[in-house]
Amino acid sequence: MAKVFRYRLRPTKAQITKLNEQLELCRWVYNETLAMRKNAFEQEGRSVSYFESKRMLPIWKESKPELRSVYSQVLQDVVLRVNLAFKAFFRRVQSGEKPGYPRFKGKNRYDSISYPQSGFSIDGDKLWLSKIGDIKFKLHRPIEGFVKRLTIHRSATNKWYVSFLVEESIDHVIEPSDKVVGIDVGITNFAVLSNGEFIENPRFLLADEGMLKKAQSKRDKLPKGSQERNKANKSVNHLYERIANRREDFAQQLSHMLVTSYGIICFEDLNIKNMTQNHNLAKSILDASWNKLVQYTSYKAVEAGRKVVLVNPLNTSQMCSCCGQTVKKDLSVRVHSCPYCGLSMDRDLNAAKNILRLGLQSVAKA
Repeated sequence: MAKVFRYRLRPTKAQITKLNEQLELCRWVYNETLAMRKNAFEQEGRSVSYFESKRMLPIWKESKPELRSVYSQVLQDVVLRVNLAFKAFFRRVQSGEKPGYPRFKGKNRYDSISYPQSGFSIDGDKLWLSKIGDIKFKLHRPIEGFVKRLTIHRSATNKWYVSFLVEESIDHVIEPSDKVVGIDVGITNFAVLSNGEFIENPRFLLADEGMLKKAQSKRDKLPKGSQERNKANKSVNHLYERIANRREDFAQQLSHMLVTSYGIICFEDLNIKNMTQNHNLAKSILDASWNKLVQYTSYKAVEAGRKVVLVNPLNTSQMCSCCGQTVKKDLSVRVHSCPYCGLSMDRDLNAAKNILRLGLQSVAKA
């Protein structure tokens, strides 16, 4: 299975300068590739392929010799990114979605470079990169499996990270479990389990929203391009990064608990994009990051030999989990009271039990 290991890089000042220069050169290649493909379509009515774009790299190196300071496969990956952006654009056009034409990258808007297949090696807590040299990184856990790809990323707060995409064999080390659970995610509670356990919604954005608004207001009053505004913007980015890190840690820990405890884990197959069209709930839905929980639980389940089942969310909160009758109720009604069988319980707990039933039915059919 494919897995990603992420570590904090510890580059020197000279290496940071070199990394930033490489990001800028890659940004230049990205924009040149995008401009070439855009002009070819607008002026000649033709599409430029990935291989035709890649053949421009030696020509650009002649006119811009500093490109030779970037590893060749890193530049090829930049061209590939443009190609993937166009593929995604055409897919959205064909499916009737909002297309979103690929955009040029502005200054400091290109934040990662990738080494596919080669150009790097690992020796303990040192990472050797072609055209850059040895960089120390914090090896807080061993890298397991065969490294297929490496990506260097610069965060909004100018921290540097390295991610290794590895291919490893699946080795089930967790004891088998015959326990099953259905999980209803929500806003009042982050999640309600079919066994009656309620998991509180941490509301990370709401907790820091006051400080965030204050920092944004202070930044917006300062002149654009000034050193003071850049410093204030860094404070805003630090707050966003802290919120994102807390969400990440919460989802990782909860998914680990679920995979450790249960053999079959059932979620609703939610369309988050459509749900956020409700502007009254959009902020709370995005703050909850339900997708992270499902994503992390799914990949950990594969590694542990567990099963994650996604069920159709239609009427899971309206149907009675005891008698199966439909009991219509508005979102504001938090208690499920069935007039047919007399069942009365928390609305989300009733939904979790329905999710479990549908999940087990799906497993039985498979």
